[in-house]
Parts: sequence; structure tokens; C-alpha cells
Amino acid sequence: MNRRKFLNYIGCGCCGVIVNGCSTAPITDRKQLKIIPENKLNAQAAEIYKKIKVKEKMSDDKKTLNDIKEIGKRMEDSISEYFSKSGIDDPTVGFDWEYILIDDKKVKNAWCMPGGKIAVYTGILDVTKNKDGLAAVMGHEIAHAVAKHSVERASRSVLLNTGTQLIDIFSGGKLSQVNRVTGMNTVGLLSQIGLMNPFSRTQESEADYLGMIFSSLSGYDIRETKKLWERMKASKKGKEISEFMSTHPSSDTRIKNLREWETQIIIDYPPITIG
Repeated sequence: MNRRKFLNYIGCGCCGVIVNGCSTAPITDRKQLKIIPENKLNAQAAEIYKKIKVKEKMSDDKKTLNDIKEIGKRMEDSISEYFSKSGIDDPTVGFDWEYILIDDKKVKNAWCMPGGKIAVYTGILDVTKNKDGLAAVMGHEIAHAVAKHSVERASRSVLLNTGTQLIDIFSGGKLSQVNRVTGMNTVGLLSQIGLMNPFSRTQESEADYLGMIFSSLSGYDIRETKKLWERMKASKKGKEISEFMSTHPSSDTRIKNLREWETQIIIDYPPITIG
């Protein structure tokens, strides 16, 4: 089989995968590629979560953990109620929500795994300051799971790796040769800066937007969100890397977006009454 025919077959096959794997993100309706089964990622995430609970030191701050669980429960209920009232399939169906507080003052972070497995580090509590600030962080992380960003990233990674291998084959191994000569993963670096990073920033901005919506639906004051990121920026003490090289929007970009979205979200997504 000659090269042109082979490429045509590969192209047709990829198109079929892409068409079958296309969907949209909830609320924003952004087009997504999802070819990795969500239940597979959820199961893997649950196993990793179990190991993290054993490996990491859990905080004995029961009050803060209860606050986290309370915020989480309000978001669980309001998100499901919103989609139900909107006549849209609830993207959290099948989630097995769980919350932990990890005792690590050096880490200013929180995350939500596929399937609703959430962790908050004690280090970020100095930045959140209050329940509204904590809700802003949790809303953002929950938004990643609700919008299936992990599924999307995994699917994109599969296609990117396949595409890179094909390019190397049909360039006669020139990309591999460049890597050997320079001693660096040129392909990986270029794909990260030129392709994967802008994609990740899109997801991060989408999580900011959806997170504000989920916080508002849950009855929290989303005006605290921009203040949270102002405090986060101050905590970095000028050490923030450039937006071009980062998978996250810069703090300035983030704060600007949050200010622009704030009023409209308050109007369009008021607190939901459950029951």
C-alpha cells in the first residue's frame, strides 16, 4: 500500500473517531472530543483516591472538613436540580462524591477527580479566608469534573500521540532524529506550548466560569471569587510564570474575566431552592 493510500485510510479512520466522540460541554456548549470511556476514568480515579487517603496526612480540623462537605453537598444538589429543571441530562449522574482535607500548609491547592472525588489542602485556607472563598475554589474544581475535562484531555492525548507517531513515520524519522541530536523532546515541547497549553487554558477559563455559576446556584456570594484570585496573586509574590508557558490563565486575565462575568451570572443563575 503506498503512502497516499495509507494516509487516506488513517485520515478516514480518525475522522470517524472524532465524529463519534464529539459532544458539548454543559452550559457553555463548547465542542469537545471525548473518545475515552468516562466510567473507566472514574474507576481509575477512585482507586488513586484510595491510595492518596492512605499516603497523605489527613487534617484533624473537623470544623473545616464539615464546611467543605456542606459546601460540596449544596453544590451537588443545586447542580443536579439545575440540570433537571433545564431538561438537560445531569452530567453528575454516576458520581460518587467524597471529600477530604489534606494537612499540608505548603500546598495552596484543591482538586476534584473524575467522578467527584475531592481534596482540599490546608495551605489554601489562608487564601480562601471564608466559606464564599472556599466555595469559589471548590466550584472551580467541581466544574472540571462536571465538564468532563479529564475525559477530554485523555482523549486529546491519545490523538496527539497517534498523530505525532504518524508524522515521525512519514518524515522518515526526522522528528526522532532532532530529539536525539538536541537531547530534548522537541515534539513534546512544541505540542505542549503550541497545542496542549492553549487547550488547557480554555478548560481552566471554562472551569472559572462554570465554577462561578455553581457557586451562585448554591447560594454563595460569587463577588468573593475575584477577591480570592487577588489574594492568590499576592501569595505568589511575583513568581508567576508567563501565561504563554502556563496551562492556566494569568492571574490578571483571570481576575478580568471574573469581573466581566460576575453581574450576569448573579442575574442568570440565582440560588436554587431544593425541594
